[in-house]
Amino acid sequence: MINTGDTAWVLISAALVFIMTPALALFYGGMVRSKNVLSTIMQSLFILAMISVEFTLIGYTMAFGADSNGIVGDFNKLGLAGVGLNVMENTGIPELAFVAFQCMFAALTPALITGAFAERMKFGAFAVLMLLWAILIYNPMAHMVWGGGVLAQLGALDFAGGLVIHILSGVSGLTICLLLGKRKGYGKTAIVPHNLPMTVLGAAFLWFGWFGFNAGSALGANELAANAFVVTQIAAAAGVLGWVIPEWVRNGKPTTLGAVSGCVAGLVAITPAAGFVLPMPAVIIGLIGGAICYFAVAVLKERLGYDDSLDAFGIHGLGGTWGSIATGIWATTAVNPAGANGLYYGETSLFTAQIISTIIAYALAIIGSFILYKIVSAFMTIRADETEEVLGLDISLHGERGYGAAVHTGSPAFISENGLFNNNL
Repeated sequence: MINTGDTAWVLISAALVFIMTPALALFYGGMVRSKNVLSTIMQSLFILAMISVEFTLIGYTMAFGADSNGIVGDFNKLGLAGVGLNVMENTGIPELAFVAFQCMFAALTPALITGAFAERMKFGAFAVLMLLWAILIYNPMAHMVWGGGVLAQLGALDFAGGLVIHILSGVSGLTICLLLGKRKGYGKTAIVPHNLPMTVLGAAFLWFGWFGFNAGSALGANELAANAFVVTQIAAAAGVLGWVIPEWVRNGKPTTLGAVSGCVAGLVAITPAAGFVLPMPAVIIGLIGGAICYFAVAVLKERLGYDDSLDAFGIHGLGGTWGSIATGIWATTAVNPAGANGLYYGETSLFTAQIISTIIAYALAIIGSFILYKIVSAFMTIRADETEEVLGLDISLHGERGYGAAVHTGSPAFISENGLFNNNL
């Protein structure tokens, strides 16, 4: 019979995860220059719509259809055929509630990638590339980990998306931004966030939604959900400290952008472990996650010179990597009997499975994204041209501005009051 309490929790969690994609739009939108704020927000909102349709038509059956080859589910549930109000096996929820919950994950994941190539990709190419990525990279990975595929059979644990969501999106984002090239003026002129209060608001809603993201993955209002909820809060808070303290020591000033970035880093790091670890390891996971992501953004990116615009790789790629490895260290069956014990509890098999799964996730993200980029680039121009980039993607690609003056879609450029071209509008 349907458990109404569990069903209510899963539906509420689906709504919480839904809000994370518009929250990401605000988080990313505040970090770009004002001339690109709407184009950045539009990418997340369009993905939310596009992937919801894709997941209904083909994504759900690819990810959660019956396993036959370890890589992708069968196609018996195309268009949600046969999916209805029937209670899922080993749960008290209707399958449609599970579809709703997983659909929100599928939509958020490619939206995370957009932070890596913000301010320089044409909208049409972006839409095609992200649609193909969702079908050919996300769906198979979701099946391999969550749908009973090869990585699940290996024994890998990923409670809410360290492998499937954060590593996959962050590493794919790095691959695409390297192929796309740097923004004009990157490393030569200051490119700074235009609206940090917007970014803070987006981070607050991300933190709020993450409780549905992690605790909802218990698929019930139970003790596992309570554990995931508590360790999510602990790791996010520790992530703030793990980022801000070394930033403060290194630069002499703690920043608001650093605090919200550390919060997200802690949330990313705890995601794969949320249903498997106790509160004290969550503190360690969050602290180390915040510190790792800070040094990746503040030191590694600067030294290597790549233009990951909004640090999708530095936070999601590396934060997810640390979280996956940490799961192999501190997971315990005392929290989740369906999981396994990690290195801290004297067992090595889970840690080995986590390392292998992480390597496979990196390989799929790098190779898959590279191939898809080359295919799309053979038929479409992916990068905005110099005039569009300098003018700003809001006006050049969408014919609108986020602030101030009225839209002038026919203008070749915006001119400041003194007649000089303003590159940072």
